Formats: sequence, C-alpha cells, structure tokens
Amino acid sequence: MASVPSLASSLHQRIADALSAALPEAGAADPLLRRSDRADFQANGMLALAKKLGGNPRELAGKVVEGLPAGDLIKEVEVSGPGFLNVTITDEAITKTLAARAADERLGAPLAEHPGTTVIDWAQPNVAKEMHVGHLRNSVIGNAVVRLLEFTGEKVISRHHIGDWGTQFGMLIQYLIEHPHELDHKAGGEVSGEEAMSNLNRLYKASRALFDADEEFKARARRRVVDLQAGDEGTLALWQRFVDESKIYFYSVFDKLDVEIRDEDIVGESGYNDMLAETCRMLEESGVAVRSEGALCVFFDDVKGPDGNPVPLIVQKSDGGFGYAATDLSAIRDRVFNLKADTLLYVVDVRQSLHFKMVFETARRAGWLTDDVKAVQLGFGTVLGKDGKPFKTREGETVRLVDLLDEAIDRASAIVREKAQDLTEEEIAERGAQVGIGAVKYADLSTSAARDYKFDLDQMVSLNGDTSVYLQYAFARIQSILRKAGEAVPAARPELALAPAERALGLHLDQFAATVAEAAGEFAPHKLAGYLYQLASLYTTFYDQCPVLKAEEEAQVENRLFLCDLTARTLRQGMELLGIRTPERL
Repeated sequence: MASVPSLASSLHQRIADALSAALPEAGAADPLLRRSDRADFQANGMLALAKKLGGNPRELAGKVVEGLPAGDLIKEVEVSGPGFLNVTITDEAITKTLAARAADERLGAPLAEHPGTTVIDWAQPNVAKEMHVGHLRNSVIGNAVVRLLEFTGEKVISRHHIGDWGTQFGMLIQYLIEHPHELDHKAGGEVSGEEAMSNLNRLYKASRALFDADEEFKARARRRVVDLQAGDEGTLALWQRFVDESKIYFYSVFDKLDVEIRDEDIVGESGYNDMLAETCRMLEESGVAVRSEGALCVFFDDVKGPDGNPVPLIVQKSDGGFGYAATDLSAIRDRVFNLKADTLLYVVDVRQSLHFKMVFETARRAGWLTDDVKAVQLGFGTVLGKDGKPFKTREGETVRLVDLLDEAIDRASAIVREKAQDLTEEEIAERGAQVGIGAVKYADLSTSAARDYKFDLDQMVSLNGDTSVYLQYAFARIQSILRKAGEAVPAARPELALAPAERALGLHLDQFAATVAEAAGEFAPHKLAGYLYQLASLYTTFYDQCPVLKAEEEAQVENRLFLCDLTARTLRQGMELLGIRTPERL
C-alpha cells in the first residue's frame, strides 16, 4: 500500500502553496512548520521571508491566511505575534488520517525511495574471552539499527568482526597441543555456553601462567604463531576448535539477549588475512603510506602527540607484523568492492574515534571511499555504575554480561509474579525474560548512543518513568481492553468530535512514520524510544480521561477502541524495531 502523508506534511504543502501565491518572488519557500503548545502547529516562515524581501511579516501572514482553503484539513488559523501562524486541524482530518494508517500493515510508513546497501559492523566479541558489559551496547544498538534500516527497505549486511587472530593464539594452541584434553566435553548431551566458557577460561589462565613462567614454553608458543600465520594445517585445525568453542558461548549469550546473530555474518580478523599484504602494497605504491623507521605509516597534519610530533596510523609494524589498521582497511576494500556497500557503519566504542578517523581518511586517500560511499562510526559511550564510574564488580573486575542479564531477568520475574493474576510459572518465566531483557535494551537505546549511561537495574525495571516495562504494561493494558471488547471491531468514526486527550494521542500517532524515517536516517534509535515513551504517556492520559468501553454512545466506544488498537499496533511495531518484545498479558 502507498505510504500515508502525515497531517504535518499535508499542512506544510498547503501553507507553502499559499505562501508562493501571496509572494511569487519568494519561489518555493519553507513555512517552517512545527508542533506547538499554542495550537496543533505553528508556522514561522513568514518572519525570515519578509525580512529578506523587506516586507511586513504580519501583512504577509495575513495574505497567506486568505489563500488557505478552509474545510477538510484546517479548522482555524490565527496570526499571532510578529507574524506566526497558529493552525488547528479538524478532528475529522485527524481520524481519517489515522484510519488510513490503520489500514496499512506498515502503519503508513513509506519504504525509502532509493534504498542502498549498508554494511554494519556490530557485536564484536573476542574468541576465548568472556563477554562483558562493554559488549552490551554494540550488540543492542547494532541490532536496533539493523532493524530500523531493514524496515525502511535498505539492504543490510551485518558483519561481526570478532577478535579471532593474533599472538595470544600461539600460546593457546601450543598449550592445547601439550594438554590435548583441555577442550573435551562431558559425554553426551548438548554443551552449554557456560561449560564452553569455563573450558576456555581454564585453558586461557593455565596457558598464560605457563607462558609467563616458562621461557621454553614461551619460545614454543611464539613459533606456533608463525605456523598459524603461515597457514599450517594442523595449527589452523586447533585454532578452529577455539573459534567453535567460543561460538557455543557467544550464541548462548546472544540468545539470552534476544539478538539474532547469523553464522555467515561472523567474519573475524582472520577473514581478511589474505588481503593484508596486498592492502599494504597498494597503500605504499600509491604513496598514501610511507616507510618510517621500518614501519609502514600514514601521516596526518592534524594528528599530533603531546610532544607535538605527528602520530601516524601504523599499517605494518617494522617487524613485518600487521596492525589493526591493515585489517580494518582490508575490510573496507572487501565491503566496498565485494559487498558493493554505499554506507559503512561501525558500532564501536567512542574511544576508538581517532583510530577510525585515521582509517577512513586513509581509505579516502587510497580512493576506496569515494563521494558515493560514506563511512560512519556510530560511537557509543561507556556503561557506568550507579556511582557514575565505569561499571565494575566490587572486586574491581569487569562485569560479566551473563551475570548482568540474569539479574535483570530475576528482578523482572519478581515484578511479573507480583502483578500476575492468571499466569502459570512457565508464563511468568517467559514474561520475566522478555521484561528483563527489554528493560536492559531500552535503558541503553533511550539514551543517545554517544553518551555514557548509568546501569541501574532498580530504575530499569521500574513500572513508572521512561522504562520499557512502562511501555510493555501500556501495551498489555490495551490488549486487555480489546479482549474485553470481544467481537467489537475497532472502527474509526471521523464524524465524531474528539476530546483533548484523544486529539493529543491522535496527533502523536500520526508522527510514527516520520519518527522512524528520522531515527533510521540518523542511526538514532533513541529518537524512536523517546517517541514511544511519549506515546505510552499520552495513552495513559487518554485512558484516565476517556472511558473506552463505558463511553456514552456506541460510535464513541468504536472510535476509542480504534484509537486503542492503533496505539497498541504502533507500540508493538516500534518496540519490535528496537528489538524488544511486547507480551500480550502481563
């Protein structure tokens, strides 16, 4: 179905036409329309235009009003102050537009006119290492951005750049050769993520201790790195065992986080090995990179150290080893030339900003990033504890992600149990997981990604305030009303006058498509989260002020059920785009 023009866009068009008619010399002028607390909308464009053309803004505003057709869309317009227009929309236009949204399974949200291909790099755990609280944000934000972009029609290719290469693997593989049963599984049954991780943890600690204490083992481990990098088959087979064991663990964590990661999207550092030497050769031959003290470096005028000396991007070290930059630049070549991306998106800690700035600039100089391909780092801030310091355990260790998620689920289950009237234990456990994980995701997504945020479980699972639990309960409450209504089909009744709370809810519902487009265009899930919280708040006011099933006349019952139904569908669709579940009963 075609997208539904919003009330704002229809009104914008009418005022723009009236402006052009009143002032032909202005050409296509922008009326600068926005929502207002004085009326439904306010247009401020007359001020700047009149100033530019030396006229009187109030006179111009008056002419525009004369040129506006009254009736179906505009109820009244008044000129206020130095030449603002305050516009009130008809109740009929609000209800008819909402009915058109309700008739469309996408709620009237258009598909992008010119969708492209975005390769998004997110959820990047390290092989043989535990996932900690720092991995939460790139997983949650990345997942929401993928959903938003796909909803607008973009072709999205996920890449999970896992840390699966490097010198520590020499130590791990050598230890496994000398202690061959360390990664064996207990007989029978599936291996849990917990078991896989404890195997890897034990092996990592033991090999590290040996590496630090035994010079001969250290020498064997270093030779093993050379074998690994040379592609020795036996060494690679053992390396693969570490990757496979780690994946059992990763998938168990992502599963708990309710984030889908597909095997084919996991292309770790090792995936670009065969390109590294060529990347360096291309950069050196084109003069983008130069040799400095034996290392292959790229220099920048605006990147200097505290001593005032330039700090280069090191693509290849003086001993011939490759740095992260060589891998990241090879990944750009792959994503641009093989995957045909026109947007490269990196959901990576904001502390890596300088590295990515240098990598992107290098790729531009090399001609791999052009005007047709944009590269963006969606940098995210740090997760802080309640004390405002980086989140750590009491012992000062980084917090395991699994422990955090389990605690959120426990807290949420207690709340669901307390509120539950007719839920079985199984249902309480299922809803507890949906509410707990939703709470963690929403707390992350309702903050602008670049900002740090406080991880406060008490606040996250609160039924009051800007939390996903508040949104989930609003949704469940509507489902309960719709169940009570039974067979009554929610039908829009445009002929009815609307109460103030109905109008406020209706005008906000109409902004859903525009909000999704903005959130997707700016890679800003927090804008959608903010919209949904406001929607739930406006619904709460409507619910308090406007009886639904006990409304005075049948037509009003129908129209209010219609508003309930569209609110629920909008909440569900919006939450789904954030990766959060909406249980029917709570």
